[in-house]
Amino acid sequence: GDKAFAQFLSDEIKEEKKIQKHKSLPKVSGGWELEVHGTEAKLVRKIAGEKITVTFNINNSIPPSAEDETQEEQKPDEQEPDLTSTPNFVVEVIKDDTKQTLVLDCHYPEDEIGHEGEEESDIFTIREVSFQPTGESDWKDTNYTLNTDSLDWALYDHLMDFLADRGVDNTFADELIELSTALEHQEYIKFLEDLKSFVKCQ
Repeated sequence: GDKAFAQFLSDEIKEEKKIQKHKSLPKVSGGWELEVHGTEAKLVRKIAGEKITVTFNINNSIPPSAEDETQEEQKPDEQEPDLTSTPNFVVEVIKDDTKQTLVLDCHYPEDEIGHEGEEESDIFTIREVSFQPTGESDWKDTNYTLNTDSLDWALYDHLMDFLADRGVDNTFADELIELSTALEHQEYIKFLEDLKSFVKCQ
């Protein structure tokens, strides 16, 4: 059984490498520096007196496809739909002269398709906003967290503009999807390779 499994994995790895769009991870425009630790990626940008970091994790970032029910009817030679990774991402804005960090928790809404009638719809939304002490890795639950569900629209728009002024806008969000998808695919291929050596190991 293991031999057949290893053979299957070899073929799968070949196929995945064939459709791999990016041999190296795509860059995000606007002077962002990328750090990757396994499945977590961090983009950092410094502008006058501020440091902006955007962190995301590719685990569970591929939305479940609606095509699952029709999978059986799929012809064997049909192309599988392109998987796109749309991770939640956290934006931290750190001002040099304060001890606080403004944290904005963003995500890509799943029902994006419904918004096409609206003018200039944003492809990501802000879910939560809070202040956290700078430099502390553990965020405190005791800090007030603003949930945007019940937020005044004018305030929400200002928050979106605040992000856009710091380079986190639709273009950025598009490039982040591109980067995340490439990273996810790269990690998937690496996982298949690790699985293959694990299965072959006697």
